[in-house]
Amino acid sequence: MGKMLKIKNSGESSKKSRINMMTRGPSRKEVIIPIAKYITELIVNSAHTHISNVNKCLKISKSDIVADFICITNNGIVITTNKPANDLNLSTIENYLKNIKNVNSDSIESPCLPRSKLYMKIIGLPYKIEQGVISPDYIEGILKETYLFKDIVLASKPRVIKASPKLDMAVVWVDIWDSQSGFLAKNIINHCFNIGRFITTVKDTNMNPGIP
Repeated sequence: MGKMLKIKNSGESSKKSRINMMTRGPSRKEVIIPIAKYITELIVNSAHTHISNVNKCLKISKSDIVADFICITNNGIVITTNKPANDLNLSTIENYLKNIKNVNSDSIESPCLPRSKLYMKIIGLPYKIEQGVISPDYIEGILKETYLFKDIVLASKPRVIKASPKLDMAVVWVDIWDSQSGFLAKNIINHCFNIGRFITTVKDTNMNPGIP
């Protein structure tokens, strides 16, 4: 009898289901298109037609991605695809949308993939240079001319603080837009470049402190 109960209990325990919990992050299989609100409504009202036409254009361009559906966001629309889109796919989708009848092409901005805001700091720069105290505009101008930042889009104006009251050293906080994989950030973190005659280094950091 004891053996029978043991076997029965063992069988019941083996049948217990396990709950797998997964946290879903932002999908990379999305194409974001900033569009004026009135055009958004025009497109979404015939979403099934536009999805079909977008897929025809993608097929003609010999793409292997498929657009699944369109949804509205605060400042435009999002087209969800079965795979992450590349630059050619984005261009194909943009060309189609800008050629929709009764749509002003100037009201449609270039599509982009989901982006993340990443936080960097630049160290190795004195707080005062020959031109005086370094300013956010001065730093922004340098970054635009520096090869290391040629593909980088700033998410906000750089911020400059004095590292210590006793030291004439600055920390420059720089927020950038990057893909969710952090591809661009990987190319600049721990790299050195010149600001004037000074050699500075880019470091990654947590969210920048609020600095006026």
